[in-house]
Amino acid sequence: MNISKPQQRTLHALAQGGAIVLERDERGTLIDAECVTRDGWRLSDCDLAVFKSLKKKRLIASQGGGPYRITREGLINLRAQLDNRTTVRGW
Repeated sequence: MNISKPQQRTLHALAQGGAIVLERDERGTLIDAECVTRDGWRLSDCDLAVFKSLKKKRLIASQGGGPYRITREGLINLRAQLDNRTTVRGW
């Protein structure tokens, strides 16, 4: 499956415990999608187009009206990426 770089970054943030929070207007129309990392930071790569693409591919889902999180399918399609938090051993 073809996944763009912004989609990959968003999936990585979601895999590490982040969530996508939607903003709607008074009629219920989507205005904005914002990805919040587990540390509370906003991911700038995540926008409405990225959200719709990930949802269409079923890589993210919401349960019980909560924020959108990564699905098992999303985890399977996620490419491996080195984690910045790894420590050097043996030094």
